[in-house]
This record gives sequence, structure tokens and C-alpha cells, in this order.
Amino acid sequence: MPSYDFRCVECRKKFSLTMGIKERATKRLKCPKCGAGKPEAVFTTFFAKTSRKS
Repeated sequence: MPSYDFRCVECRKKFSLTMGIKERATKRLKCPKCGAGKPEAVFTTFFAKTSRKS
């Protein structure tokens, strides 16, 4: 499952959530610190793991 990074618009705290792509599109997100309901997405790097050997 992908991990998404967010920043709260109200308190500016950064946090990460692990959820499926479909869940990300439908779930209402809240800041774990202040409970505000409008976090903004933060763009970060990602890691892809495959079963093929390099």
C-alpha cells in the first residue's frame, strides 16, 4: 500500500498515512494533532519494490 504525506493547513504539522489508492480518493482526512479536516498533499520521493532481480 502507498504511503501519503500531508501537511495540515491550520497547525502546519506534517504527517503520513498508509492507505490504498481507492481509499485515498474517498476518505475524509483529518490532522492527527488539531483535527482540522483540510490537509494539503506534500510531494515526496517514493520507493518501488519489484520481484524481478536487477
